[in-house]
Amino acid sequence: MDSDATRGLVLHSHTGAAYRFDPGALCLELLPTGGPGPYRRYEVLHQPADLTAWAGRSRLAPTPVLDVTEAEVTDARRLRDALLRTVLAHTRGEPHPPEDLAVVNAAASQPALAPLIGPDGDRRWAGPASGTHLLATVARDAVDLLTGPFAHRIRTCAAEDCHLVYVDTSRPGRRRWCSMEHCGNRHKVRASRARHAEGG
Repeated sequence: MDSDATRGLVLHSHTGAAYRFDPGALCLELLPTGGPGPYRRYEVLHQPADLTAWAGRSRLAPTPVLDVTEAEVTDARRLRDALLRTVLAHTRGEPHPPEDLAVVNAAASQPALAPLIGPDGDRRWAGPASGTHLLATVARDAVDLLTGPFAHRIRTCAAEDCHLVYVDTSRPGRRRWCSMEHCGNRHKVRASRARHAEGG
């Protein structure tokens, strides 16, 4: 997990406006790629290049050299869907779905990406690595998040029409929005309009 403000994904609103969303954990960065049921329309993981591209946008940077198969893309979607259902159950205080925990735990039990220290002192990844290594790394991050000190701070955005999930790693623990420049700003605009209407 990492709360570095430079981290995060660049997402686009329904109007096409770009904004940065930092969910606070690698595993939560996988969730906006699609999902089960109504989230299926957001699906972006169709082929190996899509999963590799996601890894390049994730907090794993620098991007590991990956050799991903079609079967591993299917595995990625299965893991993501299981993660989403597990995390949403967690935010509601419900038991984690056993079938989904089995998917997460099975992925976490595989060999993960191996970090290295490069000649320049920066983190590198041993490679080439497989999609299975990538998914094991994501699943282990989920285990760490759901069993760690920030587990009680996993939340969904407070906007009624936003379903993005994040972990609040800020010191005060009062984060409400997926992104201040998106849902936070929309809330400010609505509140301002409501005040003007009341005073009008």
